[in-house]
Amino acid sequence: MDWLEDEGVTRYLSDSRHVSRFIEQVIGRVQLPILTHLFNQGGRFFMAYDQHDVPVGFVRLVKAGPDCEMVLVIGNRDNWGRQLGASAIREGMKLAFFDMRAERLIAKIHPDNLRSLNAFLRSGFLLEGETPGMKSLVMSSARYLRLLRERPAVHTADIYITEIDKARLRSLVELEQGPDVFELEHEIERAIVVDPREVAEDVVTMNSRALLQVDDEEVEVALVYPEDADDRAGKLSVFSGIGTAILGYKEGDAFNWRIPSRTCHIRIGKVLYQPEAAGDFHL
Repeated sequence: MDWLEDEGVTRYLSDSRHVSRFIEQVIGRVQLPILTHLFNQGGRFFMAYDQHDVPVGFVRLVKAGPDCEMVLVIGNRDNWGRQLGASAIREGMKLAFFDMRAERLIAKIHPDNLRSLNAFLRSGFLLEGETPGMKSLVMSSARYLRLLRERPAVHTADIYITEIDKARLRSLVELEQGPDVFELEHEIERAIVVDPREVAEDVVTMNSRALLQVDDEEVEVALVYPEDADDRAGKLSVFSGIGTAILGYKEGDAFNWRIPSRTCHIRIGKVLYQPEAAGDFHL
């Protein structure tokens, strides 16, 4: 609500005053489950957090038929220029195409909102049409998938997946239900596909065992298919948060990953066993 009372933030949002009044009316008199329902009426509403778990803005995705429209706000002026908008756009595209199954993602932006225009254009959106008061930028699903492989985000390392693992994981993704399946599908699609006989021995593949540094804790885990998962034995399903996170990374890689309650920092310390390196791979 505070963000939406800042004229600099709301200047280009046509419904900002309505939204601000709506939030003010309900925020103090409804409980969280009801508030979540209200915010997601007519679309889906997401708070955006930075790597320190500080809320920095919000994303709204509204699907109409095969198209989905994205509204993005970075709420605090102090955060402008930190590339948070670009990161939020990447997460919004992931949700729109993998979770909501949109065929096209649209952003309608005021011509004077140069910061937002540049962020969407740098993310690969194309200008589809314009009027004196609005520019319409579009990303198609096919273009998104192509750019995902050709133009990886600068803050992410390459990941690798074997042809066999990709085929089996894709078939499982089609059957799996759950809130985080789209994260795994995103990782599968952005991964560099390699022959099982040629994958480097320090890469985490399916059925690998590895030493991880998760924040300040060192843990030994095995990355397994869902039917073999056993958290008490350190066998992490590839559909779990950290299981999805480590797929395809290699020794020495370090990155941040959002799990339901927080953002954690993960480092691949050592790959202790990899079936491909041991010559143990099969369909």
